[in-house]
Order: sequence, then C-alpha cells, then structure tokens
Amino acid sequence: MGSASFLKVLAKNFDVLAGPLVTLAYPLYASVQAIESKSTVDDQQWLTYWVLYSMITLFELTFAKVIEWLPFWSYAKLIGTCWLVLPYFSGAAYVYEHFVRPMFVNPQTINIWYAPWGKKDALSKPDDILTAAEKYIQENGTEAFEKLISRADREATSRNTSNFMIFDGDYGY
Repeated sequence: MGSASFLKVLAKNFDVLAGPLVTLAYPLYASVQAIESKSTVDDQQWLTYWVLYSMITLFELTFAKVIEWLPFWSYAKLIGTCWLVLPYFSGAAYVYEHFVRPMFVNPQTINIWYAPWGKKDALSKPDDILTAAEKYIQENGTEAFEKLISRADREATSRNTSNFMIFDGDYGY
C-alpha cells in the first residue's frame, strides 16, 4: 500500500519533479560538455536552447496571470522542453532556424514591430525605406537618387566631423 501511494504522489507531481531536471539540470550538464568539446555543433544546440529557454521564461513572466488559469501549462511546457532538449528531435535548432532567426537576421521578412500609422488601408504594402527608394527612383531617375544619397552622405560626414572639431584653445591643441 505504501509504494502505491508513493507512485500516485509521484505521478501527480511528475511535472514538478521532472521539470527542473529537463529544463535546467540536463541542459546545464550538456552545455558544459559542449563547451569542453571541440565541436561547434553542440555549442550551437545548447546556446540555441538557452535563448529559447529565456524566451519561454520571459513569456511566463509576462503572462503569469493567464498561465495560472491553464492547468495543463506545466505539462505542455515539460513536453515542449523535452522536444527542445532531446538531441533526437533537435527541436531547439528547428525553432531557432524557422522562427527566431528570421526575425533577427532578416527583419524585412517578419516585422512584428511595424505599425502602419499614416496608412488608410492597413492591408496595403508598408512604406518602408526600400519601397520609398524604389518610388523615388521611378519618379526622379537613378541619377537624382544617387545625388540625393551623396548629398546625405556629405551632410552626415560634415556633422560628424564638426562634432569632433569643437574644442577650446585652453587645452593646448
């Protein structure tokens, strides 16, 4: 009878017991092993895992009031973390390559921060810098665009040099 109740307690609290082992203890051990090895593949796997783990933690901190109403969250997090951690699945590499990396490496493809403030039609193409440049070239020609760029470059250079050229004669220069 004692072992059955112990197993019942263990089953009810499996997420509480396995969570720290799966999310922290094993990744910590594997990260140290990766640092000590010559391979860079395992370094990337574990660095990627820690980036995703940080994002999950930020999500949990931000939406803590909502998450506490979800009784399955701890189990979902445990299953998701197992998928990220276990080398058989390479979940961390998959999530990073398909979701996280495109946001940081190529922000034009996924821009979650863009807000079309002055547009009447929110579904139209956003007025970003490339669209504005293309429109300017179509209206004024390539030569006018090159003149505009060189003038802006000269102005930026003169602003930068004038900021550094201001000094007082009392310093012996």
